[in-house]
Amino acid sequence: MIKTIFQRNEIEEPVFFTPSDTTKRISNFPKICVSTFSEKIIQKFSSLQNTEKIAELYTANGMTPVYKIRYKNTDIAFYLSRVGAPACVAGFEEVVAMGAKKFVLFGSCGVLDDHKVKENIIIPVSAIRDEGTSYHYIEPSAEMEADAHSIEVLEQVLKSCGYPYIKGKTWTSDAIYRETIPAIRRRRQEGCLAVEMECASMLAVSQYRKIPFLQFLYGADNLSSDTWEIRDLELYGITNAQKYMLLAFECGLAM
Repeated sequence: MIKTIFQRNEIEEPVFFTPSDTTKRISNFPKICVSTFSEKIIQKFSSLQNTEKIAELYTANGMTPVYKIRYKNTDIAFYLSRVGAPACVAGFEEVVAMGAKKFVLFGSCGVLDDHKVKENIIIPVSAIRDEGTSYHYIEPSAEMEADAHSIEVLEQVLKSCGYPYIKGKTWTSDAIYRETIPAIRRRRQEGCLAVEMECASMLAVSQYRKIPFLQFLYGADNLSSDTWEIRDLELYGITNAQKYMLLAFECGLAM
């Protein structure tokens, strides 16, 4: 009988090649690394005078620059993450191989409970594993739990910045066009506030690599009404770009 990764109860070792085999360590690479999925946000901050390109990530899709910015007397790396768990995790693995020691990720999500989320920033406390990448790093389970200390750090930063937030479960899915009405209803009943495509996998890889990791989400499209509402999805977060990026920098400093 053929078993896939979903039926195995242990994580196999060793691997045939590692991120260090494909990515060179960079001297004095910033310990804090921030990433998001919005190209517009990255373009905005990469154009600032106190920013410089320090590395590149290579895939068949092309080159992704890694930048360094000086923020409150601390160097922070940042780059554009690819959408979807496999590509997002690969980028994380490679910047860790370069030298990153702490990681902050933020991005948009589909809102499953608009009544609760409203204008709040979402702190994921756990993620339902409806994707595949996390199973290559952590044994099968229904959910990945976020680190309690990381949740506490994010709460403290949000309070100090005066931003409203809500804590809750998110649903990580691999299939953006297969968010069916029955599945949406089921996940909402299970307590999910949002749906996205990376959180469970990023919780898994950061746990596996023992890298402090923190993620926050902001609502984009709305999936809790009778019809789909695109809302901020088409703007890719540029409306609040500075707010989100500076919040991520503050989280990195507080970790």
